[in-house]
Amino acid sequence: MRKILAAVTAFSIVACVSVFAEGAYKYVGVKKCSMCHKSESKGNQYGQWLSTEHAKAYERLASPEAAETAKAAGVSGNPQEAPQCLKCHVTGYEKDGALLEEGFAKEDGVQCEACHGAGSDYKAMSTMKDKEKAIAAGLTVPTKEVCIKCHNAQSPNYKGFDFDEYYPLIAHPKGK
Repeated sequence: MRKILAAVTAFSIVACVSVFAEGAYKYVGVKKCSMCHKSESKGNQYGQWLSTEHAKAYERLASPEAAETAKAAGVSGNPQEAPQCLKCHVTGYEKDGALLEEGFAKEDGVQCEACHGAGSDYKAMSTMKDKEKAIAAGLTVPTKEVCIKCHNAQSPNYKGFDFDEYYPLIAHPKGK
């Protein structure tokens, strides 16, 4: 009996540590990212993001076209309040509110952290200067797998997705 109890206790501890580690990173929001990523000398990644459809993703849900698309997809009510729409039009939508730092705004749509992971632990300049250190702190490098979480056949507007074709449209300029 003691061996079983010890095994169950050990398993529980490992499971709790895994869950905690996975949920430890918080979403800081695009406004915090922009503090370092809007200068021309660093590449103005924020300016690049502002010019994309990702920046307008939440806003687009207020359009008559979005209402028609939602209705045709069987979504009732306001698309800006529908979980089926918000899961791809708002970064961090399906996350616990405790993982969204103060200042994070759903109105900012598909933000940096949708592609790069929650930034609470890698946002510091000292961490970002070292790519490996940033990755260890939660930074993710965008891949096709990240994109197809939303750009897939479950989306009512899906017209196919070629990562190699579309990625250059959102790729960020490097700093000088």
